[in-house]
Amino acid sequence: MGRADPEEGQLPAPVKPPDGGWGWIVLLGCFVITGFSYAFPKAVSVYFKELMKDFHVGYSDTAWISSIMLAMLYGTGPICSIMVNQFGCRPVMLIGGLLASAGMILASFTTNIIELYLTAGVLTGLGMALNFQPSLIMLGTYFDKRRPLANGLAAAGSPVFLSSLSPLGQVLLEKFGWRGGFLIMGGLLLNCCTCGAVMRPLDMGMKRKMEKTQDKYEAKEMLPIGGKSEEGISTTDGTKKAKKAKKKPRKGKKLLDFSIFSNRGFIIYTISKFILVLGLFVPPILLVNYAKDTGVPDTEAAFLLSIIGFIDIFARPACGMVAGLKWVRPHVAYLFSFSMLFNGLTDICSARASNYTGLVIFCVFFGISYGMVGALQFEVLMAIVGSQKFSSAIGLVLLIEAFAVLIGPPSAGRLVDALKNYEVIFYLAGSEVVLSALFLATATYCCLNRGKKKEPPPEKNPSMGGGSDTEEAESDVQEAEEHSSDNHQPAHSTDNAMVAASEEANHVADEQSGEGGGCPAGDGEVSARDGCNADQTVERDSF
Repeated sequence: MGRADPEEGQLPAPVKPPDGGWGWIVLLGCFVITGFSYAFPKAVSVYFKELMKDFHVGYSDTAWISSIMLAMLYGTGPICSIMVNQFGCRPVMLIGGLLASAGMILASFTTNIIELYLTAGVLTGLGMALNFQPSLIMLGTYFDKRRPLANGLAAAGSPVFLSSLSPLGQVLLEKFGWRGGFLIMGGLLLNCCTCGAVMRPLDMGMKRKMEKTQDKYEAKEMLPIGGKSEEGISTTDGTKKAKKAKKKPRKGKKLLDFSIFSNRGFIIYTISKFILVLGLFVPPILLVNYAKDTGVPDTEAAFLLSIIGFIDIFARPACGMVAGLKWVRPHVAYLFSFSMLFNGLTDICSARASNYTGLVIFCVFFGISYGMVGALQFEVLMAIVGSQKFSSAIGLVLLIEAFAVLIGPPSAGRLVDALKNYEVIFYLAGSEVVLSALFLATATYCCLNRGKKKEPPPEKNPSMGGGSDTEEAESDVQEAEEHSSDNHQPAHSTDNAMVAASEEANHVADEQSGEGGGCPAGDGEVSARDGCNADQTVERDSF
């Protein structure tokens, strides 16, 4: 049908992740956003002593600033999902960067702790939430085969920024005070707008390429190639109309897709993640005070967190590379379960560490396991729900995690105050993490076995995020071609009716003339047109 058909076949196809190219710039932006989102609430704690002096409040009052930031980061997940589905990732990230920066700048002019809660806590936390979630969505859009590695590299932004923002905050505090430090930190958060600006939608770049290719083929179609060109153009026009007619009844994308709760894998992941968050963050929060109570000097106790951060920097990309291997990636959920089991057993085995050497060994193993968990958590979610529903899934998961964040660490702090014993807290936190690992592995195994028994024919699993758009586009093309072919069926049916009438007339004439059995000359051709068998045609030729 000429050269227009290949191009028409390419136009409706979905855009495949390039696994590189501009995706590396998107990965760099996601690295920065992840670093700010996770490290900034912890780095702000450097200013707490000065805030306590100026506002005459206690440590628990200032600690609410970081808690509100984290609560906004997790709790506003559904709002972020709705905004991303409605407006796209780039506009939401630009607005989020402005809000995060404005929150810290306004916080530098506050006069009481409540104003700090509203500016540095609510406004900055909301801005970082509007950056964090869209950056992960864009990362899943640009990477498919290398997605585990990309998730690992992006997750490494958290320990890198934590190890750099805390010393920077201390320097700013000594030179400019907490107000000047907040002002400069607000300027740094404007880099989130830069990261949002590089989040170019994938279809835009591909559309430009397709337009160039289309222009090339259109230029070739200008050359006269006889009647075939007219036939190709008419067929192409019919296919286009059929595609438009097919696409008209489709509804718009849901702002928040609750149908993911019908996915058993998503339910299992959500329950496991809730149990995990209850105990995951408790050991690093209590580690420094635990070391001080065992007689470790303050400087050496603070260095323990630096050990965890340093190990974490290398553990996340390394785990991402391992998860991307061909024989590992299909079983990434079990690797995630192993990482959680490793982390929980580390907490339990180190609960009785009574000297600095034992705490250092704990920090090394905790850094490895914590990095593995951080590198795999969103990769597993992408593999379960797919890239199309990831925007809604991550919002709902973060909302559920927000409740666990508000329950776990505060409850552990109250138990420490009541029992005056850190050993019990480490046992409890480790048991919760081990329980989440066992639940995820067991439930995933049982769910997979049940799915295999109920659905024996092999089908592509849409929950793994592979090819749903491609299959939909291919079905559209096939239906369009069938629709265009159906337009020619009335003509063929008319020809068949005329041929049948002529055959009947010939048969009557043959009976009247006394010639029995055979077909007249040329009737073999008519039979061939009417769909006669090859055997019948051979018999007639023999007569």
